Amino acid sequence: MKNMDGKRVLLVEDDSAQSSMLQLELKRRGFRVNAEKTVAAAAARIEKEIFDAVVTDLRLGSGDGLQVVVAVKASQPETGVIVITGHGSIDTAVAAMKAGAFDYLTKPVEPEVLALALRKTIEHRDLVGEVRRLRAEVKERRGVSGIVSASDAMGRVLALVAKVSSTDATVLVTGESGTGKELIARAIHENSPRRDGSFVAINCGALPEGLLESELFGHVKGSFTGADRNKRGLFEEASGGTIFLDEISETTPGLQVKLLRALQEGEIRRVGDNHPVKVSARVVAATNRDLMKQVTAGKFRDDLFYRLKVFPIEIPALRTRVDDVMPLAEAFIKKARVRTGSPATHFSPAAAKALRSYAWPGNVRELEHAVERALIMAGGPTVEARDLPPEIASSAPAKRRVKAKPPRKSRR
Repeated sequence: MKNMDGKRVLLVEDDSAQSSMLQLELKRRGFRVNAEKTVAAAAARIEKEIFDAVVTDLRLGSGDGLQVVVAVKASQPETGVIVITGHGSIDTAVAAMKAGAFDYLTKPVEPEVLALALRKTIEHRDLVGEVRRLRAEVKERRGVSGIVSASDAMGRVLALVAKVSSTDATVLVTGESGTGKELIARAIHENSPRRDGSFVAINCGALPEGLLESELFGHVKGSFTGADRNKRGLFEEASGGTIFLDEISETTPGLQVKLLRALQEGEIRRVGDNHPVKVSARVVAATNRDLMKQVTAGKFRDDLFYRLKVFPIEIPALRTRVDDVMPLAEAFIKKARVRTGSPATHFSPAAAKALRSYAWPGNVRELEHAVERALIMAGGPTVEARDLPPEIASSAPAKRRVKAKPPRKSRR
């Protein structure tokens, strides 16, 4: 059985004598105990501090213990809650469990029984975290390094990556800017039979047509001003591997014809040379635009579109997969600590709530930059909400006041 020394427990009990007795007994068993008497005070504390477990009476003069359960699950979803009541019934047990409680005890509660329930609650929390960590390790060993996901939506994307990686099919990755299209392209390459070959990436929207053509297909000496030597293009460099054409939608009609030839015939012509050169590069293309609309508008060739869209993969925006926000943020903390030298290792509940509430128009890229900025601002081991960029810090929903119930006339 794990040592519980130093484990933090929040006790919510409005009966002073009962609270004092339980605090004393739990402290004797190594727990660090903080106590509150009201739902509002408990909710405020949960918002600011991280606990290993929470124990709450179901009947509180100021409210309902189920409100405490809801507050814990909203701020610290992995923290277990034990509900205590003097009126044990199937209905109250079901209500507590539905609200998210881990365990349910009836009065009178023996201190040893409560301590044992706390151990089980904390050990379960630790076990769930360990399973999650091991699953992440397995993903890395399979070659999907750099992709952090916990949502069903990204799970479906990674399932598509796994299916297409073993083939040589052309892949079209779509999604908003900052969603991680290049990471998906790299994952496809790393899990493919071409993994020992080169992975070559180029942003087609970052270069003018003439320079882009030279970069992709190469050129011969004297083909244009400044071409003082022969140069191999990226298609040749990626032969035997994968070429990633980011922002493919930004290519001109003239270049689209040459890309189509490279895909259909497996050959290219260097700028200034009429001799074809055979290449064997797998193509993964990406765009943040609706290519079908561009085809309809006459801005993109339909034959190239259908040639690229052999196996489409759409990456959902980060705002639609909230479950990925905190795993990504925690991964970015580890990555950014090396660059910033920050002592910060984790987020406060308020900071985590702000991160989960923000809409992330810049997607994963914006989240990474926000975490790095927060680490620079943080003055200790915890990233607080105030350390985040203002537009993110202010995105957390306002705290709702907990309406106190009038005191009951009858005793429990």
